[in-house]
Amino acid sequence: MPKVLHIEDDPANRLLVRKLLAPAGFDVVDAADGLEGVRKAFDEHPDLVLVDLAIPGLDGYEVTLRLRSEPSLHNVPIVAITAEGNREASLAVGCDGYLQKPIDARSFAETVRGYLQGRRESPSEHTGQHLLLQSQRIVSHLEEKIAELSSANRRLVELDQAKKEFYRNISHELATPMTPIVGYIKLLVDGELGELTTPQQKALRAMDDCVQRLRRLIDNLLDVTALETGRMRFAPREYDLAEIVRLAIGRQPAFDAGRLRLVADLPKRGTLIGTGDVDRIGRALDQIFDNAAKFVPQGGTVGVRARRLPSGHFEICIADTGPGVPSEKTAKLFEPFYQLDGSPTRSYGGTGVGLAIVRGVALGHGGDARMASPANEEIVGVRFNGAAVYLVLAETPDAPESSRPRVFS
Repeated sequence: MPKVLHIEDDPANRLLVRKLLAPAGFDVVDAADGLEGVRKAFDEHPDLVLVDLAIPGLDGYEVTLRLRSEPSLHNVPIVAITAEGNREASLAVGCDGYLQKPIDARSFAETVRGYLQGRRESPSEHTGQHLLLQSQRIVSHLEEKIAELSSANRRLVELDQAKKEFYRNISHELATPMTPIVGYIKLLVDGELGELTTPQQKALRAMDDCVQRLRRLIDNLLDVTALETGRMRFAPREYDLAEIVRLAIGRQPAFDAGRLRLVADLPKRGTLIGTGDVDRIGRALDQIFDNAAKFVPQGGTVGVRARRLPSGHFEICIADTGPGVPSEKTAKLFEPFYQLDGSPTRSYGGTGVGLAIVRGVALGHGGDARMASPANEEIVGVRFNGAAVYLVLAETPDAPESSRPRVFS
C-alpha cells in the first residue's frame, strides 16, 4: 500500500484528502505544519509527499528544500497542492508537480497515482530566475524567524530574572516570621514559659517537627536562589571531614529509628583535615542522606565512605540499595527543580532542589558532585547496586584573604 504524507494545516483539507485517497488504496499520514511534516518524512519514509505551500513553521517551499537535501528522499515525488503559490517557484525548489486548489475529487486519486508511477512536471526556462527569487524570499523569512526567536529569548531572560527575584523575595518574606515562631516554640518546649501538661508537650513536639521541616524548605529556597544568582556565600574555616560526616549521620532519623541500616567506612579523626564552610558541607550531606532515605525501602542499606584522592581532593560516596535512577537522568537531577516525577500525585515529596544545592556547595569548594546508577560500589563488604552520589571537595580551596564570608560566582 503506497504511503502518502500530506502536510496541511487545515483539518478540513486533511480530512478531504484522506477520504479521497484511503478508499483508493493509499495509506495517508498527516502533518499539521512544516516542522512536523519534515520530522514525519524522516520517520515514516513515505512514497509520495503532498505539501501545501502556505503552512505555518516552515512553508511548503522550505519543506521541499529540506526534504530534497536528504539523500533517502531524493527520489520521493513531492507535489505542491495549494490555493496560493507559484508553479514555477514550486518546481524550481524541487517539487515534481503542482496541483491547484480546489482539487478535482473525481481524478485526484489517479493524479496522485500518476506521480507515483513516474509522472513529472518540467520547469520552464525561467526556473533559474524563479529559484533566485524564491531563495531571496526564504532568506527574508529566515531573518524574520531569527528576529522573532531573539525577541522570545530576551523575554525568556527577563522572565527568568523575574522568577529568581520572586524566589529570593518570597524566601526572605517566609524566613522573617519563622524566626520568632521557632524561638517561641523552643521556649515552650523547654518549659521556659511555664510548665506544660503531657498533651501540650506532645502537641508542641509535633509542631516543632513541622516547623523544622518548613524551615529546611525555606533554607533550600534561599540556597537555590543564591545558586541561580551566583551569590552563594561561604565562611571557610578548618574542619575534620570525618567528623562532619559522623555528625550528619547522627541527624538522620531513618538510622536512629532502625528503618534503614547504615554501613560506614570513615577514617580516624584528624586524618581528613581541610578548609571550607562546615555548615554548608554538613547541609549538603544532609541533602544526600535525605535523598537516599526517601527512596530506599524499609530494611534497605545506605553506605558512606570518605577518603582523600590523589588529586588533593576529598571524596564522600553515599550509596544505597534502592531502585536506582535511569542512567540518562542522573545528570539532570542536579539541575534546580528537576524531579523524576514532578506530578502532584508523586509518591515522594520534595521541591527538586536538594541535589542542585549539593553541587553548588561542591563547586564552591573547588570540587563537583555526580551520581552513578547502578552504583556498582562496595563499602565495608556490602554491595550497592542502587544509586551512589559522590561529593568531591578540594582539600584547600582558594582561600579568601580574611575570614569574612566569601561569594563564589
